[in-house]
Amino acid sequence: MPSVTDVRSHIFADKPWLAADPTLAPWPEPADLDVVQTGASVLMDQRRLSPELQSFLEAGVPPIYFGFGSMRAPQDLSKTMIQAARALGRRAIISSGWANLTLLDNQPDCMSIGEVNQQALFKRVAVVVHHGGAGTTTTAARAGVPQVVLPQMYDQHYFAQQIHHLRIGIAHPSVVPTTDSLAAALSHALRPHVAARAQIIADAVRTDGAKAAAQRLMTADSQSSF
Repeated sequence: MPSVTDVRSHIFADKPWLAADPTLAPWPEPADLDVVQTGASVLMDQRRLSPELQSFLEAGVPPIYFGFGSMRAPQDLSKTMIQAARALGRRAIISSGWANLTLLDNQPDCMSIGEVNQQALFKRVAVVVHHGGAGTTTTAARAGVPQVVLPQMYDQHYFAQQIHHLRIGIAHPSVVPTTDSLAAALSHALRPHVAARAQIIADAVRTDGAKAAAQRLMTADSQSSF
């Protein structure tokens, strides 16, 4: 393919490609551009879960996953998350991430993890609590698990609204969560009809976004497609 000499014109074209799932993040109507929505480009993760994590998952009912990815977190968020899970009698998995979330104590109902195969893990938890990043939102939706989104900035607020709109979880208000507010959000996400709805949406989320984009690149006429 020829090199791109004008990046701005290349990006802001009259036929843009949107690498986001049409169910989770549809192009708004009415569309004033000829948009090709390929679906999210997802790299399949083949890594195994650690023996320690496997043992924790198998030791009881599915736990709640808490993670903020590459985001910073409000002060004492770890404490709030663990206390909210315990208030509902639930176990918790805390992903340390850039927020450096930590455990409160050495009780066996909580486990701290680092980098992990989220595609494998999310299928085995009861709820995913996260910041609303596009990748985490898509991975959780593909796993068919309810979500509680605590948005911090940018598109995270959009994805929080989408999760609420699709009825596959709940968007926490844009304030620092308390134990009570987070426990209330978790109680909603743990309702059976939310889990059932999450499974329905999972079947609608595309898994071939990267393949669809590659096939279009290979077959489309370059002069009319870019």
